[in-house]
Formats: sequence, structure tokens, C-alpha cells
Amino acid sequence: MEETWSRAVKGLTDFMGFLSPREDGSPQAAAAAEAANAEILLPNEREFQHAAKTNNLDTMERLFRENVNINAVNILRRTALHFAVAGNHISAVDFLLHHKARVDIADKHGLTAIHLAAWSGNLDIMLILIKAGADQKAKNQEGLNVLHFAAQNNNVRIVDYFIQDLHLKDLNKPDKKGKKPFLLAAEMGHVEMINELISLNLFTTEKDNEGNSALHLAAKNGHSEVVEALLDHWEEINEINQNGETPFYLAVEGGHENCADLLLESGSDINISNKHDTNALQIATQNGHTPLVRFLITKNIDLGAQSQQKNSPLHLAILKNNLSVVSSLIDANHDLNSLNQRHQTPVHLAADLGNVEVMEMLLKAGCDLNIVDKQGKTTLATASRSNHALIVDMIIKAERYYIWKQEHCRNGGDLPSDVLSFKQDHSVQTKQIRSSLWNLAYNQLKMGEWTKLALFWNFTAEQIKAIEEQWTGKKSYKEHGHRMLLIWLHGVLMAGQNPIKHLYEDLVKGGFQHLAEKFRAENNAGTESKKCSIS
Repeated sequence: MEETWSRAVKGLTDFMGFLSPREDGSPQAAAAAEAANAEILLPNEREFQHAAKTNNLDTMERLFRENVNINAVNILRRTALHFAVAGNHISAVDFLLHHKARVDIADKHGLTAIHLAAWSGNLDIMLILIKAGADQKAKNQEGLNVLHFAAQNNNVRIVDYFIQDLHLKDLNKPDKKGKKPFLLAAEMGHVEMINELISLNLFTTEKDNEGNSALHLAAKNGHSEVVEALLDHWEEINEINQNGETPFYLAVEGGHENCADLLLESGSDINISNKHDTNALQIATQNGHTPLVRFLITKNIDLGAQSQQKNSPLHLAILKNNLSVVSSLIDANHDLNSLNQRHQTPVHLAADLGNVEVMEMLLKAGCDLNIVDKQGKTTLATASRSNHALIVDMIIKAERYYIWKQEHCRNGGDLPSDVLSFKQDHSVQTKQIRSSLWNLAYNQLKMGEWTKLALFWNFTAEQIKAIEEQWTGKKSYKEHGHRMLLIWLHGVLMAGQNPIKHLYEDLVKGGFQHLAEKFRAENNAGTESKKCSIS
């Protein structure tokens, strides 16, 4: 009830909220309103207004005989007539007007009884009010007249009466926001009213104070039937409002795919950006409209349109952690290495945020890990600085994989058919070797020995530094060594090699003969021939 009243006051109203004394619907507001009314209205005046609100004619007649003030106003300057009209109580309205109720008292928002009748669409009450002398051109504080109220609530009979019977076309004026009745009908999605106003020659392409036409407003609010009706009469479909937004852009911003599709079919330019240099794909991504992102991609929107001062759609999808959009953009060949204002690539951003799932997608897609941001940091340095150990290990795996892949393909080799992953390995197939590597790192390798082994396996100084960045205490070297061994394991499995045999041989070559023998003892002949597969 009160919510709809608030909409009436703002020009997007439902007059039935008028029946409640509350302004915000809260118990505190209700109590405050009642207390304020108690100070302004006499007891019999409060009872009389309540009777008008509930269409209780017996009480109204009794109180009138007791000389109640039928024009008394409450704290919001509402009279019994306001309540009777708002409640569509024609008998109460008739009673009040026959007993000389004042017809043009405006409440604190400037609303008179005739406005409420226009909103309700009750032509019988409207006729009674006009016969009683109601001001047909009255405006509320926002400049809304009866035609505005009728148009925004789809009351065609009221509009017809004022235009065809009373010939009051001069009511077809903008309100204080610059909206004519036609624009309000479009904004509210009333296709019946739109068609009626067109037939009455009240169609307009004029814009409101923010530069929005009826097509802008209908598209913004997702009113596809109205958009379709308007397109039959529209010429400049790519016109922009004060923010540089086209109707198509507003449809996308609001997540309204049907409207966007209609506008595209009618010739809207999919690639026009607003005055902030934001395009439809960026705003759809930023607002999390996944279906619309896919829609825009299928309609061949320019994936590369981007200001150097902005995040690309892929950056925005990562910031929103919208995996579906990230996947769709990657599949559509979005530039994986686009730069934002901080000279960060999407993978820089994923590393900074510590987003494992997004990082996995980008690494599988083959992003460039060598690009540095404005601070001169690579993706690995960014992840290390942010203390994201899991991300650090994934990046090192990917760096080593990219090198291996390049050399392997150059030599004419086939890439493994296993499904590639850079995440932590929890597979059953590798459980035994992972257990052996844990034992090697935590029980056998001494401080400094893991770095010697890492250098033997061609880990770079930056990679070793990134692993060491995560410090947990004096025995951190054990965890560092374990992580390095698991990264090595990833590469061996990826190459399709036997990790147990490979590790034994490398320990010997690397000068760790005693560890090699211990490792051999732990892994008997039965496990030596067993191969593990990458997960």
C-alpha cells in the first residue's frame, strides 16, 4: 500500500498507497504519523477520514450531523476526499461533494483528488470531480497532470476523455523531468497506452532532461513490446542521451536480451560506446549479465574495442569472478594479453586476486606470462607478492610447460592426450609417488639441497625466489622443497615419463647418490615399472 503511494508521489505511482498514513512502511513511521495526526486532527476528524477511507457512509453521515470539518487535513495535508478517491469509493466521493467538500486541496506532494482519479482510471469518479469544479489542469510538485498519471498507469479511458471529449491537448506537456505522457507510458511498459497515444497524434521523439527518448526508456526497463511498437515509427535508432548511451546500450546495461535483439535487428550499432568509453560488452560483463555476454559475442561485437584507461571485458569478468563469462570470452578468442590502466594483463589480475579457477582457464588458454605491469612485475612476481602459494606453483608449472611444449613441438613430437591441469594433483594414480616426494622433502633433503636440485632441473632464479617468498618459519625449506618436487612431477607426468625411474636417475646425476639409494629401497621393483598419468 505505502510503497505504491510513494511511487505516485515520484511519478511512478500507485494511488492505493494513499490509503496508508505511513511514509516508509516502518512501524516507527506509522507510529510517528499517527502521533502527528493526533496533534493536528480532532478525534471526530480522524474518525471521519477513516470512514471515508473505508467507505463507511453511516459514520460519515453521523459525524457530518455533528458538524465535523469534512475538509480537515492530516499531517500530510490529505483530506477525506483524497482517501475516498484513492479507495475508489464512489459513494463516499458523491457524499463529500454533495456536502461541499473542497475538490482542489493539494496534499504536501501537490496531489489533488483529480490526480488520484486519473491514476485509478475511475472515469465515473473523474466525471463527478470535474462536474464539481476540479481543476482539470492541476499539477503536482513534479509537474505531473492528469494525463501524465493516466498514461503511466495505462488508463486509456481517462486519456481518451481528456483528449477526445474535452479536447485538452495542451495537457500534453513535459513534467519537471522533461517527460511527456508518451515517455511515461514507454517507461512503464504500457504498449496499449503507447498505441492509443500514437492514434491520438501524441507520439513524440522528444527527449527528457537526461536526453532519453521513449525508446531509451522502454529499452532501459526491458519493455520489449513497447520497443517493438516504437520501432515501427522510429528513424534515428542510434541517438544518444546525455551519457552517450543508445537505446541498445541501455537494454544491454539492464540485462534485457529481447530488447537488445529487437534493436539490433532494426539496425542498432552494437559497438557504440558511451561518453565514459564503455561499450555494451563491458557493461554486460560488469553487471554480470552472462546470457547477454554470450549474445553479444554471437552478434560479433568487437572484442578488442577498449580504451587504454579501461579494463577489458576479460578483466571485468575476472574482477566479478564470473567464470562462465571468462570461459565465453576465452572461447571467443578475446585478447588474453590485453592491458588495463595499470598495464596488467588478465592473468596479472587473476594472480593478484588469487583466483585459482580463473588462473587455470587462462593458463590452459596459453596467456603470456612474461609481460610486466607498470611496477615491472611479471605474473609470477605478482602472485608471489600477494602470497598466493597455490597460484605461484600453477604459474611455475605453466612456465615450464610452455617451454617444454615449444621444444617438443619443434622436434615434431605429439602433445600428450591427457587432460592438462595446473592445479594441485589429488589423483589416486599419483598417490604413491606424491607420498615418496613428501618423505623426500620433509625427512631427507637438508636445508639448501632443494634449491640445488631445482637448479639441476632448470628452475629459474625467479621461480625459486617465488617459492621461497612464502615463509612459515625456520623449517620453511621443507615445504619449499615439497612444492618444488610436485612442480617437477607435473612436468615429468606431462611428458609421459616414468617419475620413479626419472627421479632416481636425476638424484644420481645431481650428486644425491645416497638419497637415490634410499628412494630405490622405498620403491621396489613392482612400482618401478608403474607409470602415473597427469590429471
